[in-house]
Amino acid sequence: MKRYALIGFPLGHSFSKSYFQSKFEREGLAGLRYDNVEIETEDSLKAFIDEANFEGANITIPWKEKALEYLTELSHESKEIGSVNVLKKMPSGQYKGFNTDWIGFKETLRPLLKPWHTSALILGDGGATKAVMYVFEKLEIDYQIVSRNPGDKSGRIAYENLRQIDVRNAPIIINCTPLGMYPNIDTYPDIPYSGIDKLHLLIDLVYNPTETIFLKKGAEKGAMIKNGYDMLVKQAEESWKIWNDQT
Repeated sequence: MKRYALIGFPLGHSFSKSYFQSKFEREGLAGLRYDNVEIETEDSLKAFIDEANFEGANITIPWKEKALEYLTELSHESKEIGSVNVLKKMPSGQYKGFNTDWIGFKETLRPLLKPWHTSALILGDGGATKAVMYVFEKLEIDYQIVSRNPGDKSGRIAYENLRQIDVRNAPIIINCTPLGMYPNIDTYPDIPYSGIDKLHLLIDLVYNPTETIFLKKGAEKGAMIKNGYDMLVKQAEESWKIWNDQT
């Protein structure tokens, strides 16, 4: 039996297990299994990578960046992005790291872009943010990151310093934080929503619930909104291609 997994913590909200189990059944793929493996510590992460007991794995919060430190082989994109969300067991018996988040985001974003979508705000500063940055750079879209702890990092601004004019001048806003994710559905990024109008595009990488408060607030202002479900499907299918040498 070939085994695959999702690693991260917590995994109660997991999309991947139900998606791949349904895929296996729908496509008549026998002898395959997909498990959730909750990993709470860095030592457990290292052990998972060293033991390589699964044919492949997806990685979610909080290990997308830390996993790089324990992998000896990385795809070109994952090196550039600085984040991995896919592991594949190689003939050597070791894992190679890949990033499919950027593909999922790019394919979600591109059909929604309008001529005036030339600048963006990215809410959050984790592993998913790096994939979004990578896409914006490829598409030549200017962006600024909004972070709780920006420090002196270039191109970053603290939430408390974000003004209405900053929001108005950034017609794309991407939520890369877990705010609003089930079960904490009453949470949302603290930004000046009064700066949003019908020219805005808001994308939330959260997919459960289907419409977060962040998206609801955008819709109330007339903005185009999109949740993270399609991105997850696209990145999952790209994972499958990598595991099966179909890329």
